[in-house]
Amino acid sequence: MAVGLPSTETHITTVGVKRTAFGSAGRPLSVFTNHYAVKIPEAIIHHYDVIHPDEKALPARLNMRLIEVLQTVVAPQVFTPRAVYDGRKNLFAARELPFGGSNSAEFDVTLGNPAEVSPSGRGPKVYKIRLTHVAEINPEVLARFLEGKQSHDNTVLTAITALNVVIRMEPSLKYPFNVRSFFTNRETKDIGGGIELWRGYFQSVRPAVGQMLINVDISTGTMYKPGPLIKLCLDFFGKDNAAILAPSRGLPERERIRLQRFLTGIRVITKQPGQNTRRSPRVVRKVTSAGAAGLTFQMRDVGSMTVAQYYRRTYNFNLAHPDIICVEVGNGAIIPLELCEVEPGQIMRKQVPPEKTKDVLDFATKRPQDRLHSIANGLGVLAYGQSEYVRQFGLHVAPNATPMSIQARVLQPPMLKYGPGSKQANITPRDGAWNMIDKKFWKPATIERWIVVIYERQQRFGNQIVGDMIAGLVSAARDCGMIVKDPEPIVRWENAQGRISQASFFQLKDVGQECFQKKKGYPTVLVAILPENATDLYTAIKHFGDITTGVATQCMKSNKCSKAKAQYYANVCLKINVKLGGINTIPDPRSVSILTDPHNPTIVMGADVIHPAPGAEGRPSFTALVANVDSDTAKYIADCQVQTSRQELIEDLGLMSERMLRMYMQYRQMVEKKPNPAPKRIIFYRDGVSEGQFKQVLDFELPKLKEACAKLKINPTITVVVVGKRHHVRFFPQNSNDADRSGNCPAGTVVDREVTHPLELDWYLQSHAGLLGTSRPAHYSVLFDENNFTPDGLQALSFALCHVYARSTRSVSIPAPVYYADIVCARAKIHYNPEEGLDFSDSNTQNDAAAVNTQLDAFKRGFKPLHANAAKVMYFS
Repeated sequence: MAVGLPSTETHITTVGVKRTAFGSAGRPLSVFTNHYAVKIPEAIIHHYDVIHPDEKALPARLNMRLIEVLQTVVAPQVFTPRAVYDGRKNLFAARELPFGGSNSAEFDVTLGNPAEVSPSGRGPKVYKIRLTHVAEINPEVLARFLEGKQSHDNTVLTAITALNVVIRMEPSLKYPFNVRSFFTNRETKDIGGGIELWRGYFQSVRPAVGQMLINVDISTGTMYKPGPLIKLCLDFFGKDNAAILAPSRGLPERERIRLQRFLTGIRVITKQPGQNTRRSPRVVRKVTSAGAAGLTFQMRDVGSMTVAQYYRRTYNFNLAHPDIICVEVGNGAIIPLELCEVEPGQIMRKQVPPEKTKDVLDFATKRPQDRLHSIANGLGVLAYGQSEYVRQFGLHVAPNATPMSIQARVLQPPMLKYGPGSKQANITPRDGAWNMIDKKFWKPATIERWIVVIYERQQRFGNQIVGDMIAGLVSAARDCGMIVKDPEPIVRWENAQGRISQASFFQLKDVGQECFQKKKGYPTVLVAILPENATDLYTAIKHFGDITTGVATQCMKSNKCSKAKAQYYANVCLKINVKLGGINTIPDPRSVSILTDPHNPTIVMGADVIHPAPGAEGRPSFTALVANVDSDTAKYIADCQVQTSRQELIEDLGLMSERMLRMYMQYRQMVEKKPNPAPKRIIFYRDGVSEGQFKQVLDFELPKLKEACAKLKINPTITVVVVGKRHHVRFFPQNSNDADRSGNCPAGTVVDREVTHPLELDWYLQSHAGLLGTSRPAHYSVLFDENNFTPDGLQALSFALCHVYARSTRSVSIPAPVYYADIVCARAKIHYNPEEGLDFSDSNTQNDAAAVNTQLDAFKRGFKPLHANAAKVMYFS
């Protein structure tokens, strides 16, 4: 057996396909990776279940604090050495805890000073914590798994979980944290809007071929800005005058609700006037709709009074800002903003506002060598050797550990074919890129009639600019081989103000009628010139084209069109050509024999699911399936559906894949005139599922794919590959001469040893050239394979598919069908008539279960299918 290959013994079971070989194609490349070897413990680890008998689920931060007090104050004699805890249900101890012969024990824990009595006469809250011994973990199981002699089962998963909890315990007590990262204020950036960015460190213990590794990376935390709450509210609006927070002086209701969404869940320290005692933090639930001087409540002795009067009467304290809003905290108390202080180190667990995204990216983006340097610094912050928890469990990371050095390979890119008339019909990309100079599309489309609708004032976007834009577009289209039958489209200026959706619908219909009367036919392309920040207008135009009329639409920003170069219009033509049914380029059949074997016609599918943002209730999830219809795997069609919120598996995969297969067979029969239209092979790339969901994909989605085949009376062999992007594995060229211009590994870098799964067939492939920051390779895991592909075959196939993405002349980071599925999901909003007014804001928070279900039903009812014309072309490009 080759070193690092799993045992071929049948009792070793895996979730995905067992690895039987490594890839060998490509030239060698030495790289560093952000992994560090770790020696695993030898002693038995004891696993305990943690429950709060009297409580619902408590926040992880509070749970961590309770266990810390339990171990250091309440029962230190029981917890010597100290146990580690994940903030939820799992506690692990390096020895069996002395529970006096029982496997369970209950403790009372309070966080305040027991001698302290609140004004209501009650002492601090008592939390009951029950620990129950549930299992013993023998690390020998883990050692056997790493050597390929043990199945990937629950005992292995629990052992890996235990080691992750061990390394995260110390930082979780010291710093703000989320699931796998913690954040420190050593490096911060104020980006306005009440938000600060903190540099964080990600860490994860991961099994690899023959050894255990810690994957360390830098991450970014978005934090609420600490300090006076009134200052945070002003920062949110970008103002400095507190009067703007007064409803009586015109704080609009929608702005108040926006602020409430931002503040909900934040912890504040409340001050009693004239007192210095620090009270426990309280959680903001709401923002009041009136100011302190306008909010009345009933007092038992004195009847009705305002919040401002209450503070004057009780504390002899006059509010500096009696007219501005207050906050309502967890117990229903209403507190003026000026008496609240925002506790430092609070992670904002909401989506970052779109206008702040660039600031976050700028902070998070680091060139490869800088990132590697930051990761090395992070090891000092993590200080594994100084953690009592790491030491007590017998985990060991070398104190001066350096990033692992491993061997990668750089794959040969596929040759791409362009159409007749090209000066250079066959090209091989270099550094993940090529260009369209002197090249004609493989299958150019025809623009019969077209219209241009301009949503800018004529003074800003006048006749001269329009003339130049039309000439530039026509010239670029003809250079690419497209036929433009009518070089003089109908041009119309329209108003972008007012009720966008309804107005634009009638405007566009009107221009279409004008085209019909003047040009004896409806337009085949609608070009729209949009101003900045015209998202609603864009959505309305796409709904009109893709859903209502089936006309290809191409939107361009007015500032990009003014004095645009030929290159810009050539890039626009890449999109227009495929929207009209053309094909830009195809991989040379000799480069990817798996895809183009005439005896084994192959359909490649890409599937994805997109979920609403955290906290957005009542919003559905959207699913997409994309597949090629042609024999060259370059022409794709798509299907998009709506489903239950946050449901990861694709409910309608059976119907969606049946439609794809039917259209594939129709295209091969009617257009390509193939005698054998049915596919012999299906390669199904699935995006967006975590490792823990692999089995569900095999148990739920694969049968639906097979059912679709059975309905059509075909029996292709199926391969299922999961493509993952949400990971922290990075590669850094050891020699600067091996790097591309951005300092990253070259396009085509593949790694399938050392840092991959001990048993299953997986690999990392960095298929794109770097632009900014450190490139993230895609992670491929083969879950099912009836085609018996070799690792080299699958790696070359995946790399080739990264070159047929129609919108660019660069290889992309994941195979084109998966990339398209991403885009189709993200564009799901266009399936809704903008007139119906469904709320797509990510911070739309419904708390009432009935209201959430009603809204979900409205989203399902309102979802409109694609127009039949759009369903046959790459409308999503």
